[in-house]
Amino acid sequence: MKLSVVIPAHDEEDSIAETVEAITASLRREGIDYEILVIDDGSADGTAEVLARLAAADPAVRSTRSPYRNGFGFAVRAGLEQFSGDAVAIMMADGSDSPEDLVAYHRLLEAGYDCAFGSRFMRGGSVDRYPVVKLAINRLVNTFIRVLFGHGYNDTTNAFKAYRREVIDNVQPLLSQHFNLTVEIPLKAIVRGHSYAIVPIRWRNRTSGTSKLNLQEMGSRYLFIVLMTFLEHHLSRGDYRRPTAPARNSRWRAGRPAARLYEEPSRRQPSEH
Repeated sequence: MKLSVVIPAHDEEDSIAETVEAITASLRREGIDYEILVIDDGSADGTAEVLARLAAADPAVRSTRSPYRNGFGFAVRAGLEQFSGDAVAIMMADGSDSPEDLVAYHRLLEAGYDCAFGSRFMRGGSVDRYPVVKLAINRLVNTFIRVLFGHGYNDTTNAFKAYRREVIDNVQPLLSQHFNLTVEIPLKAIVRGHSYAIVPIRWRNRTSGTSKLNLQEMGSRYLFIVLMTFLEHHLSRGDYRRPTAPARNSRWRAGRPAARLYEEPSRRQPSEH
């Protein structure tokens, strides 16, 4: 299974090289066929020059300027329109996501799951230097989503996830232009009947550059996408569910984790999904 990694980057010249090199080193070590696709989201610093050097050194690394106006969601959508792999993962340019966790995602997809989700807040997961205010808001928002959808997943808002190609095709059209894309894709995948597994992941705060997430601007956008997907699940009468999706007995739950896996990959047992 060829894995594409889409990385949106806006003014990340200080971190993008380390991020890409760490990812490629882990994927090479595991013998995973890969493509790294970095979408330059209108950077005004030296990001483009760094990406050109990375692409020259590794033919599996590609970079392209986003054809859309600036915005995290637009940049990710540009990558999802161009990736060539059998599956795709979305990772951040600041090095906050662990390449080892990306390998775990790939194993889940190869095992047959449609989606690989991670949680920083389950047993085995961790966060490093998470700003206190953002952490409190994160937990409130994710609790709200978990209760609303009843899916048992406590880190929906995290961008770092992986999907088979057919999932990306099935969640179209994507509407989010900003960071609310991080909830649109997984929630649509869940309510449209795709299987998923959840593993603990590690997250560390960036050591250079500045975060592009503005919480004051994102509140209503997150709510719009969450409610839109909730209404789709309850009012569309399954019009958007994939034809082979198993029937759900519950009239409330949008989905449920296919598995919660805590063991090392070599010790995992097959799970129903």
